[in-house]
Amino acid sequence: MEALRANATASIAVAIFAGTYLVIAIGKLPGYHLDRAGAALLGASLMVGSGVMSLDEAYRAIDFDTIALLLGMMIVVANLRLSGFFRLVNNWVVTRARYPLVLLALIVLVAGTLSAFLVNDTICLVMTPLVLDLVTRLKRDPIPYLLAIAMASNVGSTATITGNPQNMIIGGLSHIPYGTFAAALWPVAAIGLLLTVLLIALLYRSEFFTREHFSAVVIGPVRYHGPLVVKSALVTVAMVILFFVGQPVAKVAIVGGALLLFTRRLKPEKVYSEIDWTLLLMFVGLFIVVAGLETTVLAPEMIARIGGLHLDAVPILSLVTAGLSNLFSNVPAVLVLKPFVANLQNPTQAWLVVAMASTLAGNLTLVGSVANLIVAQRARRHGITLGFWAYFKVGAPLTVLTLLFGTWWL
Repeated sequence: MEALRANATASIAVAIFAGTYLVIAIGKLPGYHLDRAGAALLGASLMVGSGVMSLDEAYRAIDFDTIALLLGMMIVVANLRLSGFFRLVNNWVVTRARYPLVLLALIVLVAGTLSAFLVNDTICLVMTPLVLDLVTRLKRDPIPYLLAIAMASNVGSTATITGNPQNMIIGGLSHIPYGTFAAALWPVAAIGLLLTVLLIALLYRSEFFTREHFSAVVIGPVRYHGPLVVKSALVTVAMVILFFVGQPVAKVAIVGGALLLFTRRLKPEKVYSEIDWTLLLMFVGLFIVVAGLETTVLAPEMIARIGGLHLDAVPILSLVTAGLSNLFSNVPAVLVLKPFVANLQNPTQAWLVVAMASTLAGNLTLVGSVANLIVAQRARRHGITLGFWAYFKVGAPLTVLTLLFGTWWL
């Protein structure tokens, strides 16, 4: 009887997990208004409601360090955006770009560098309209510059724990120090950004291999709030320094975000409206769904058996991670791999491989990462369509080349 009950519980857990990940893979449930965040919340609720997990077990499954880190970083980026910091950065690019290739390189450099520290999705959100406004006034083809934002933000975010949501999860699960993580992966990001410029320039030769140069771009006064820019920038720099000296990243991020809420100049409602609450909700739900599967189905013997598929070999782990990331999206893929990576001979190296591959795999297709979709959606608001094949012809070779280099490097 006990065995039958255990089998039934395991079957329920598998069904809930499969249903949740199916909706996440396709984006929403056909015929219903159930998106990825809703699917994760529903799956988590069903894990508790069906008896697979108790409510206390569900609470313990949530990695609150990751949630605090992501929330803190969102508050910091919101302050930078509302202060006008990114408009000042855009103005810096405008005043230095006189040739199309220089403009491309600067966009890749800025998007990649900012994404390394400030979460790539938010950088795509703020940079896309600014770059579109610039290239429209210059009468340039906007597509290669849109590709530059999306791809550079993915590649640049590989470098640090705060670069993207999946790296934040990996940082919390692996306890790899911020400096160690960055030291291992910044060369992959640097080479990846260089490859991004080269591939886009080669595939859009008529746009970039020309002697044509820009006349001085006429820009109006840049709207920004000086004291808030200074305060936000100082807090951001202080946070990054504390990250590198070994302070807990979640603590630093949430304290930094909270300090920026202490102001007379900015209504907190404006900051709260900038926070991606649905992403936080999806994280909470997925932590519980994966924990439910892990506790009922993934017995140590099964984990050892799957671990015997040579996941400790860097090329194999890279390939599996990249495949899962394109099948389910990178955050769900990382959580699926969690019980297996933790049992490998060198879990630190394995987590770095997962971080590298899950991030770089996002460049394969237009739907490969949330950052890509943000760029496409923001462009559509301006009447510009970033198509699947226009993305794929650059993204596919870039993904293969960066994954090969990252695999070799690690």
